[in-house]
Amino acid sequence: MTTEVRVPQLPESIADATLVTWHKKAGDTVRRDENLADLETDKVVLEVPAPLAGVIASLAREAGATVTSGELLAVIEESIAVTAAVPARPEARKTADTKRPEPASAKAAQAKGDEAPGKLSPAARRLVEENKLAAAQIAGSGRDGRITKADVTQHLDAQVAPSHGPGGRVERRVPMSRLRARIAERLVQAQATQALLTTFNEIDMQTLSALRGRYKEAFEQRHGVRLGFMSFFVKACIEALRRFPVINASVEGADIVYHEYFDIGVAVSTDRGLIVPVLRDADQLGFAGIEKAVTGFAERARNGTIAIEELTGGTFSITNGGVFGSLLSTPIVNAPQSAILGMHKIQQRPVAAGDEVMIRPMMYVALTYDHRIIDGREAVQFLVAVKETLEDPSRLLLQV
Repeated sequence: MTTEVRVPQLPESIADATLVTWHKKAGDTVRRDENLADLETDKVVLEVPAPLAGVIASLAREAGATVTSGELLAVIEESIAVTAAVPARPEARKTADTKRPEPASAKAAQAKGDEAPGKLSPAARRLVEENKLAAAQIAGSGRDGRITKADVTQHLDAQVAPSHGPGGRVERRVPMSRLRARIAERLVQAQATQALLTTFNEIDMQTLSALRGRYKEAFEQRHGVRLGFMSFFVKACIEALRRFPVINASVEGADIVYHEYFDIGVAVSTDRGLIVPVLRDADQLGFAGIEKAVTGFAERARNGTIAIEELTGGTFSITNGGVFGSLLSTPIVNAPQSAILGMHKIQQRPVAAGDEVMIRPMMYVALTYDHRIIDGREAVQFLVAVKETLEDPSRLLLQV
């Protein structure tokens, strides 16, 4: 009996996907739920699991092909014998391997396995898949021969034949990844369709930093997650959005859609590019809930396991360039949203406090907004509300 393996149903916002990598070839045996291939969409990489144990009878598409929902990928011929023939999982073999000497053939197989994708770090795996490289041809410099991102980059530099630009100078041409191309498309679209304007302010982080320092150890012991600044910024933005609902709105045709909920996007940087996971109903989350969600987003985004559903929607976004040392920037709105808040590096600066000059930890913040529906007065007042709340965090408790 044969079973067809087809492209999983893609969300409405995703028209197609790229077949990045086959992990099996025709004639290979597979276990049930073993990953057969990786599909890259505009936002995430999806795995295609085997629906049953058997043998790959044929592959319908080659790596690099563009595929759509329901399209045939492969055919598996079911075989009861395969289940018994397929080697046990590594953890199941571990005890047995320590009890008997390994034959030469097994050692050769293990050496070959050490060059397989399992020896790649997550960042290196992503580069290998995006550039359609053979992991066995890359020398690993990490522990136990593990292939690192730097190893893959070095391999790419050596592999790509240089071209010559003006004056005979060397150039290197590398195609954009699907995610990077999508990011470029959306950013250009936002710039072309929205009337973007940015207003700035600065926040004295002295009180907030002292509050975080006082409770961060107790917070981590109680909730199992570190207390960062992001949860405070999310909470402060929600309170400001309540006061200025047009900042939380979006444009649809000739209509302004006011969202009566707060789905806050938090930008996360990955090796593949910037993505914006969404905190659903963020106003219903406590500080610990926000911190856990953001930490989970970052981990899943960087290892490629984040779900598409977590990246869709959103009514307002926050991005933190300060983690990279940015002192000031003008973020671009994540359309169809109408505004985005940019956080930046906390820097000790002299500021006037009454008649005195004091050194305080200051942060510049920027609000980029769609001037078609948001006036400068509302944008400035929103940013002032965020500033006042963060400089006096007790406002969050009293909601004033």
